[in-house]
Amino acid sequence: MNNPLNQYAHPDVLVSTQWLSDHLNDDNLRIVEVDMSPNAYQSAHIPGAIFWNILTDLLKPDLSQNLEPAAVSALLSRSGITPETTVVAYGSYPGTGGWIFWLLSLMGHRNIRVLNGGYQKWRAEQRPVADALSTVEPTEYGVVERVSDTGAVNGADMRTTYEQIQASFNRPAQVLLDVRSDLEYQGKQFLMKPPEGHERAGHIPGAVHMEHTRLLAEDGTFKSFEALQALCNSYGITADKTIVPYCAIGARAGFVWFVLTYLLGYDTVRNYDGSWNEWSRLPDAPVES
Repeated sequence: MNNPLNQYAHPDVLVSTQWLSDHLNDDNLRIVEVDMSPNAYQSAHIPGAIFWNILTDLLKPDLSQNLEPAAVSALLSRSGITPETTVVAYGSYPGTGGWIFWLLSLMGHRNIRVLNGGYQKWRAEQRPVADALSTVEPTEYGVVERVSDTGAVNGADMRTTYEQIQASFNRPAQVLLDVRSDLEYQGKQFLMKPPEGHERAGHIPGAVHMEHTRLLAEDGTFKSFEALQALCNSYGITADKTIVPYCAIGARAGFVWFVLTYLLGYDTVRNYDGSWNEWSRLPDAPVES
């Protein structure tokens, strides 16, 4: 039987729920659940999975992503991960695994997999869960070095900055892609309000809007290669352009980066991880609503 994952440009970055079930006890595997609160994890998680708290482990107090090498190294070491460990990431929120793939790739870790369908599919299939907190032996991961913001595929930049976006406005070869919800894009809702309270509502002028959840099927798995390609083409998100996804804090944008880069095989996708959390609070940044 043909493996449906083989249709993608890089199918090896995905694992199925069956594959994970068969490899739960592999010595060199670390399963990571990522979420905003540990409550759901503490009641039921994939056996052996450890927990990363988005707010305290992955974000700074201003809600920007913590890309400091020392912080990432400490997190990986605490999690019992070495440079040779295969990390399988998932979360209750659609796209969490793809974001962690972007983040760890940026920080130089190469053995990362995304659980296709995530926790949603795992539970729908009534696979086993655990409520006992997982404990692991800490490691010494060593020095983490950001891959000069380049790296994972064909040496293309993996992220971009506010200054770079400002310098490339209105270039036809670039697509600014807002992947937030409709209400966020329209300026009627914020995902999370930064503590300073200076955020504005709306979106980056000229940004194409495609909510990130449209890349997933109803069961939480990724849509087929053909369906993803047709969807992106309908928005003008094509492989011959530089695609710059953004969201609120760069997490959903990291997920879209993963889909475009690894499932569709686009060469030039750059996550604006500062995203609306940064843009909305900069007084000189133009805003459209």
